[in-house]
Amino acid sequence: MALKRYQPYLAMLFIQILYAGMALFSKASISTGMNPYVFVVYRQAFATIALAPFAIFLESSKTASLSFTLLVKIFFISLIGITLSLNLCYVSISYISATFASASTNTIPVITFILALCFRMESICYKQRHGIAKIMGSVVCVAGALVYAFVNGPPLYPESHKGVHYQTSIGTSKGEWIKGSIIMLLANTMWSLYLILQGPIMKEYPAKLRLTTLQCLFSCIQSAIWAISVKRDIAAWKLGFNFNLLSVVYCGVLVTGLSYWLRAWIIEIKGPVFTAMFTPIALIVTAFFSFIFWKEIPRLGSVCGAILLVMGLYGVLWGKQKEAECKRTSECKGEITSI
Repeated sequence: MALKRYQPYLAMLFIQILYAGMALFSKASISTGMNPYVFVVYRQAFATIALAPFAIFLESSKTASLSFTLLVKIFFISLIGITLSLNLCYVSISYISATFASASTNTIPVITFILALCFRMESICYKQRHGIAKIMGSVVCVAGALVYAFVNGPPLYPESHKGVHYQTSIGTSKGEWIKGSIIMLLANTMWSLYLILQGPIMKEYPAKLRLTTLQCLFSCIQSAIWAISVKRDIAAWKLGFNFNLLSVVYCGVLVTGLSYWLRAWIIEIKGPVFTAMFTPIALIVTAFFSFIFWKEIPRLGSVCGAILLVMGLYGVLWGKQKEAECKRTSECKGEITSI
């Protein structure tokens, strides 16, 4: 019983580890010349192929009906939350640094929190400590991500000349930097909206595996149309038995397939803000493996940012736990359900 209680937490931790691996694999593949739009197509294709057999056999007994209206909803949610967010993210990286891109995804919890309030899917008991904890935790969490990305500080120990050093910018103009930042913010907003809309869809179509497979299929088709329209070079679509194949299989089967299904399950039982609040963990895990494999030197600013990330994360989780207890005992007053 105790283990079942912590299953959503363990699942979200596992998802963020997968996302950290995705950042490492994707970075390695795209830096060697693989087109990012093509990468998304193959990633979604492998996810669909991997999930389809499980969706057919494991959920064959479920009688969830799929109407035309519901199919259209799933199609547009896939377009908004998966296809657009992934492709816009890769477009923005052309204008901003990879560090800024990684840090900016940590604005997703705040965006999701605001959208959830607008849709009246989340509430704040502003007269209670847990309501304040949710607000302050969100702010501290994002502040930690920004400190982690932009405040370098002195190294924790003398740097080795063999270490890998990354620029904080890529030499783009101020206008291009602003353009990339806006595109990245739009991508994060699309993903946050996907987290919000996924909850009601799960109630209409509770077959989680089939839903995830459909979303991956639609996203693959949509991404293919996008990729063909911007990259018509046939050579860019060639995929051999190399590291690029390993990357798209990893990202497709484990990240796009497994993590999307796990996220849909967690959203159904815990809500969208709960899932979004785990986003900063991927940044910490990525930094850890970057140090192991690429000898990146940890700096004081990065450590301080990581501490703020953890403090903000657990502040919001504490607030949500206390809020649930408050609702069960009907002691919550002064509730705000919209902004």
